[in-house]
Amino acid sequence: MNRGFYTIMAAQFFSSLADNALIIVAIDLLISMKAPESLKPLLKLTFVLFYVLLAAFVGAFADSLPKGRVMFIANAVKVIGCGLIFVGVHPLAANAIVGFGAAIYSPAKYGILTELLPPEKLVVANGWIEGLTVLSIILGMVLGGALVSPAGGAFLLGFGVPLLHTSNEASLAVVVAIYALAALFNLRIPDTGARYQRQERNPLRLIADFSNCSTILWKDKLGQISLAVTTLFWGAGATLQFIVLKWAERSLGMPLDKATSLIGVVALGVALGAAASARIVPLKRSLSVIPLGIIMGLVVASMSLVHSVAVAYVLLTLIGALSGFFVVPMNALLQHRGHVLMSAGHSIAVQNFNENLSILTMLAAYAVLITLNVDVNVIVVVFGLSLAGVMYLIQRRHVTNQLQQEALALIGERKH
Repeated sequence: MNRGFYTIMAAQFFSSLADNALIIVAIDLLISMKAPESLKPLLKLTFVLFYVLLAAFVGAFADSLPKGRVMFIANAVKVIGCGLIFVGVHPLAANAIVGFGAAIYSPAKYGILTELLPPEKLVVANGWIEGLTVLSIILGMVLGGALVSPAGGAFLLGFGVPLLHTSNEASLAVVVAIYALAALFNLRIPDTGARYQRQERNPLRLIADFSNCSTILWKDKLGQISLAVTTLFWGAGATLQFIVLKWAERSLGMPLDKATSLIGVVALGVALGAAASARIVPLKRSLSVIPLGIIMGLVVASMSLVHSVAVAYVLLTLIGALSGFFVVPMNALLQHRGHVLMSAGHSIAVQNFNENLSILTMLAAYAVLITLNVDVNVIVVVFGLSLAGVMYLIQRRHVTNQLQQEALALIGERKH
């Protein structure tokens, strides 16, 4: 890996670190505003919303400029979003602006890897990205908790920075500083030299182009399998966070502040699985990991039998490790096929649309079940078996594809 790759990783780490710390700081802001409890989950939804709404446009934007410049612009938008809170904008609206920046950032973040690296290094690169992203989630939660704590607020205010009069403002200023640091790393990202044909600016044509790109990926024998897996994974991962918190409260008797550690355990497992996968699984064998998704679903269902905190830690680490191990090769394969069939930015935009639409759909379904007072252990079993079932259907689809065409031979193919 060259220096440019590590610069990208540093920028990604700090941008994601700020994203996760911001969620905790924003929740604390809502608490200080005495906002209704129901507004807290909306922070996640407003952040993700623009990934879906702008999917047809961000890919073209990512391909219209050098990716490093696009990432810089995206982090600048995040800084502006945070800054709006200082002038009285509601945290939900400001968080939506930050989500807008994140939606711009994502196609460039992943797309630049296909421009910078050969196909055989994409699994390793994705292992780095997933590992650092998980680390940023863990450290972001820790940092956010420290920033909103009484001791953290007092410490920050002790510096006597002008215009920062409350602990909330001081915490937010730290998040803005981290976004600014990420933007500085963006400026150091080298130009890969990749240039695409002039990008369309007509919104209707962009939507038609996005629809065409989506159709191409879903019809491709390798693209449809990897896209189905990653779409399922991200929707399930976001929903599992809320399920684990509820399950920990009901089955383990853990209050919210203690239960959040279980999310960190899952994230740690994902990092371990991603690192192992990056070392063990080459791109040519990426589809061999699909059965692990079936196993992961069954392990999730077994959570309903657990009532020991110690066993829960082990089980959740295993769930994280299994998911990390199988999603990294799938991400790499999807990026590779997208790069071969179309531009990097367009393929990542299609991926983001499907994955975040999955998140919105699964979270909505979970909210309905909670509203209907369905027992959390029933939800766990249904959720786990559904994951295993869908992964089995994806595996059967791959077997059918192989009987029709030797699709594995396409892995490693150069751009058309």
